[in-house]
Amino acid sequence: MQNLSNMDLILKYFPGLTEDQIDKFKKLETLYQDWNLKINVVSRKDIDELYLRHVLHSLGIAKVIQFKDGSNILDVGTGGGFPGIPLAILFPECSFHLVDSIAKKLKVVDEVIAGLNLTNVKTTHSRVEETKGKYDFIVSRAVAAMPTFVHWVKGKIDKTQNHDIKNGILYLKGGDLSEELKDYRTTKIYNLSDYFQEDFYETKKVVHLPMKYKG
Repeated sequence: MQNLSNMDLILKYFPGLTEDQIDKFKKLETLYQDWNLKINVVSRKDIDELYLRHVLHSLGIAKVIQFKDGSNILDVGTGGGFPGIPLAILFPECSFHLVDSIAKKLKVVDEVIAGLNLTNVKTTHSRVEETKGKYDFIVSRAVAAMPTFVHWVKGKIDKTQNHDIKNGILYLKGGDLSEELKDYRTTKIYNLSDYFQEDFYETKKVVHLPMKYKG
């Protein structure tokens, strides 16, 4: 299969981007390459395939759900800003809260946010258990096994439903999840290979877990 250039890859699957969104997605490469030299948040192999392995992967969530304007989304263990930053570019009318316990990673995230002039993103250096607030959805890229993750984010889902799928967790995972998800009968698994043709996505998935509410 022909390897598409970085922006061609994004536009292949998200053809309706505005000029401002295209400009922001283009800037990601330079910003991450520059900052990654100072603080390593993306492996050397992955920085060369940033759009395939990180940007488009993050946007896989947008193939499962279109966040409605005004939605609040929490990105747990954001690392270098994924999936939060690409999603924030795609959904400029939503609010994104990116949390990570490693300060040096958030330094890069903050610089990328500033470089893109993203006004709908805030960051917090904290463990997620100590983060206050209620969110429509909690997104993440495989920072822990689902039972651990569910424990971390307990009580952080808003009761008010505004989407076709129920509020809860949207988790980017790979491989065989049967053991990890056996206690969660309400999960729905979306195979990213149904949306993206590239080999990288053969085993990649989005897991949606509707959350029960407290209070």
